[in-house]
Formats: sequence, structure tokens, C-alpha cells
Amino acid sequence: MAPTLLTVLLHLGALHPAEKGLTLLLAFGPFVVLAVVVAVRRRQDAAAQATSHEPTDPTDPHRD
Repeated sequence: MAPTLLTVLLHLGALHPAEKGLTLLLAFGPFVVLAVVVAVRRRQDAAAQATSHEPTDPTDPHRD
């Protein structure tokens, strides 16, 4: 009887704690980095808009 992929994967057993940590880091790390980048950019945009002298209206057709 030839081993199937499922039996091979089940035979490998549980991951080592270091492997589990690395797997979680690779799975969720990019999303954490993206969230940090979005938060920093929003904070920078809010600070830039707060220091501008004229209010900006995104619906104004005459703005530059």
C-alpha cells in the first residue's frame, strides 16, 4: 500500500515549539507590519492636516 500525502503529513507529528513560533510569525507577521504602517501614516496625515492653515474639502472641484 503506497502512503498517501495525508498519512505522510500525519506521520511527521507535531511541530517543535520553535517551528510553531516561526510558522505563526510567517503567517501573521505581514499583517502586523501592515497595521503598524497604516497607523503611522494615518497619524502623519492627521498631523499634516492639523497644521495646514486652510481646511480642505475633498469634494471641492476648485482645489489644487
